[in-house]
Amino acid sequence: MQRLRVEFTTEPFDLDEPPAHALVSREVVEGAGLDAVDVGPFGNTAEGGAEQVLGTVQRLLRESLDAGATRVSIQVNVVGQDAGR
Repeated sequence: MQRLRVEFTTEPFDLDEPPAHALVSREVVEGAGLDAVDVGPFGNTAEGGAEQVLGTVQRLLRESLDAGATRVSIQVNVVGQDAGR
């Protein structure tokens, strides 16, 4: 099974208080059952099976934009044994 790592940020930033879109994106990722979830103020990462990650990315985009994000930056990488194929 192919494993993926997703890294993402949502904007606009607010260093004083997390905006609604940041809270929503955190809830989506933490609730998706992905591995190695790391959320922070300047970037977020998570890993999991390809279908699980791709489904989470779709939900993340929809819900973050609905919650007021004006930009979502996403990078997806293949990790693990299948990375070279």
